[in-house]
Formats: sequence, structure tokens, C-alpha cells
Amino acid sequence: MGTPPSSVSAVNGGHLSAPLQAGADTSIVLSCAGATSYPRVVSLFGTVRTDSGERMSWEDTARQAAEAGIDVLLEGEAATLTLNRPDKRNSQTPEFWAALAAIGAALPGTVRVVVLRAEGKSFSAGLDRSMFENFATFAALSDDEVDRTIEGYQQAFTWWRRTDLITVAAVQGHAIGAGFQLALACDIRIAADDVLFCMKEPALGLVPDLAGTQPLVDAVGYSRALEIVATARYVDAEEALRIGLANHVVPREELHAAAAKLAADLLAAPRGAVTESKALLRAAAGRPYDEQRAAERAAQTRRFRDLAGTGES
Repeated sequence: MGTPPSSVSAVNGGHLSAPLQAGADTSIVLSCAGATSYPRVVSLFGTVRTDSGERMSWEDTARQAAEAGIDVLLEGEAATLTLNRPDKRNSQTPEFWAALAAIGAALPGTVRVVVLRAEGKSFSAGLDRSMFENFATFAALSDDEVDRTIEGYQQAFTWWRRTDLITVAAVQGHAIGAGFQLALACDIRIAADDVLFCMKEPALGLVPDLAGTQPLVDAVGYSRALEIVATARYVDAEEALRIGLANHVVPREELHAAAAKLAADLLAAPRGAVTESKALLRAAAGRPYDEQRAAERAAQTRRFRDLAGTGES
């Protein structure tokens, strides 16, 4: 959550169905303004389906994403997602999260690399101002209802870590609160030289709850992550590069080209080798050394067999 230093008053890109009430169904509903030619997403826990129970097509998913302010472009094995609410500094709503989660669920299996970028001055200013009106309603819900609702929101931030994808965030301007956590959801971050990261939630009396705490600790370590979160201060491009929050920093005007080049570079190696390597690296921190060595041997055995044409794939 959070907003950039200058006040941003944002409105929803679509329409959130009625505000949450105690005991209400807390499934996420994406209801897009003016969208009558295609169905709505009614659930994001598992397979994406329409309100009639049908499986969502990729075309319908992409159209609804555009209504929520996210443009999607497929080019071979790469997908580019562009946050496109520049007049609202790409602030985030439940409709936005529903569309983002739907994209992850419906993404064609041929896609290997996903680039996340944004139009306008800010990558994402964080939570839409309209969401602040819901805090009292959340407080009236049961623990289970709050848990289910937030879990639904988190679906927009979790699929980026899948081992069959490499995800790249190209971040410019403000990446505040939910915007910071969305950048953290990606495997790799390229930052423009004007970037400002900030975890604003504690300054608002809240905690980061959109799956961003573990990636932040993974990127910069516990002590530095605690200081960044507890102070809710801004981290600029120079510091982000120095502490490992950003992999690369480039001039603002070169950001999108740099992300596209990196995507092309990431597609150069065979998919199986990259997928196995990502799985090894993702699990390395949580494994004992000898267990990790055993995992390397097992992965290499699978690669030998795949290359020889005798593997399962």
C-alpha cells in the first residue's frame, strides 16, 4: 500500500462489486466498466472461470486486463505486461489484482519470459485511494474472511515466482507500497535512474501483506529489509543497485529497451536448463549444503536424459 510524496487521488479503473460486508462472499469479482461482450472473472483460486462457470479464454483475459488498466502483448515466448493508468500513477485496485491474477492463470504455456513495465511517471503509486474507505469494513469481518480476502489479493503477486517463467520488472519513478511489492514479485528488477522504492504500509499503521516481505529479505537481507520497512523511507536507484534490490540501473529513456534486451537474452538458453536452474537457485537458501548438491545431481541427470531424448519431456 502507499502513495507517492505528492498526493494522488485515484479512482477505480473498473467497478468493484458491493463493498465487503461481514459474512459476505469474499471471492474476487472483476466487473469492467462498459464490458458487455465478454464474461467476468468470478474466482481466482485455481482455474480462472467466468460467471457462467466456463474456462476463461486468453483473449477474454487480455481484454478484461485492458479494462483494468493492464495491456498484454505476446511475442513468441515472451509476454509484456504494461500497467497503463498513468493518470492515476498506476495505483492498484481489487479489479487490477483480479486481472493480474487472471493473466498469470491464463498465460499460454509457450511463454518463458514475462516483462512487467508501466506507462507514465510512476511504476505504481501503490494502493488506490478508494481502498482506504474499506478499512473499517475489513475490521468487522471474521479472521477467516479477512484471511481469505487478502489471500485472493495475493494471487496477483505470487505467480511471478513460478519456475517455468523468468519475470522481469522494469521500474521507473515511484514504486510505493503495493507497487514496491509488485516489483519484488519479479525475479529480476531493472530500475530507471529516477526510481524511488518505498514500503509505505507501516507509516499508515499497516504491514506489507501482498507477498513482498520474503522477496525483500531475499534481495537485501533481514537487517536492511527491516530498516527499509520500519522507517518507510525511500530507496533511490543508486542505493537499490548497491544493496541488490535492483539488478541494473539505466537512464529513464533506455528502461524499456533494456528490459526487452534482457528478455531476449533470457530466451537464449534451452527452456529445460533454465527452468531446472531457477528451481535450484530458488530452493538453495532453504536447503542444507549436501541436500542442495543432491538436488543439483538429480537435476543434471534429468538434463542428460532430456538432451539424449530419453527423458520424460
